[in-house]
Amino acid sequence: MKGKAAKQRDKRDVRKPIAPITHWSHSSLMAYLRNPLAWYKRYVEKIYDIPSSSAAIVGRAAHVALQHYYGGIAKEGAIDLGLEYLRNVPDFEINFGVAKTRVARKKKREAMEREYLQAIGFYLEKPPKHDVVGIEVSGKVEVPGFLLPLKAISDLVVRSKIESNALDIVDHKFVDSFTPYGKDKAIFVIQAMFNYYTVRAIYKQPVRRFIFIECKKRKNADGTPQLRRSIIDFTEQSDLFRVFRRLINDATISLLSTKVFLPNPSDMFEGEDSFTLYRLGLIDDRRSRRG
Repeated sequence: MKGKAAKQRDKRDVRKPIAPITHWSHSSLMAYLRNPLAWYKRYVEKIYDIPSSSAAIVGRAAHVALQHYYGGIAKEGAIDLGLEYLRNVPDFEINFGVAKTRVARKKKREAMEREYLQAIGFYLEKPPKHDVVGIEVSGKVEVPGFLLPLKAISDLVVRSKIESNALDIVDHKFVDSFTPYGKDKAIFVIQAMFNYYTVRAIYKQPVRRFIFIECKKRKNADGTPQLRRSIIDFTEQSDLFRVFRRLINDATISLLSTKVFLPNPSDMFEGEDSFTLYRLGLIDDRRSRRG
């Protein structure tokens, strides 16, 4: 029969599984659900060798411009700062597609600049007005009931126009076409929840809405507005918080029990790369590291 000291040693020897990441973010969770091996490469091994699409680079440049505009810089200056960012992105970080030669890549970059200037011009022609509280608000928070902390970056945190003492979160997306209408699009809802928890923890205030503002980069032929808002009102989401907590915790449990991360060859973004990693064994699985 074991004594008290032996029982205490036994308790200390029970090791809980250790997650290979310190937190979940929206991009990390989406990557894990879409392509586990590509996720492992980026978020565990910290290998960032997949070039970004030209559309993503243009979108980032536009975000830089809006960050400065809502920070108090005049439109022209904000546009110039976004253009400066775009021009400073090195070639190796851009997926040029079929543009392989130096001349073709130069033309592609020129097209990216035109696309950026048109898109940010559409947005700043009549920009939405906000009572801005924070810009590019980043936070990682521990939330009771969640197995891992949550992390998010909010484009804008603003004072809510419909509820005093509450905050709204604004997210900008520069798109080729508007997201199809549909109540509570799943990808919007998941992103909104990450931002909700981080902003609430940082500011210690109620968070009322998540506002997605989409800016269409190509001019609408029918003259309709280039901007469209989609709003998630957290007071109208009765079971959203429960479902989100279950999703995060189920993903965490799956992560803790996974010993081999498999590729998803059908992933349109990183399917081929992840399958090559798997075929060549370029990233060791967790079993080999443990044993």
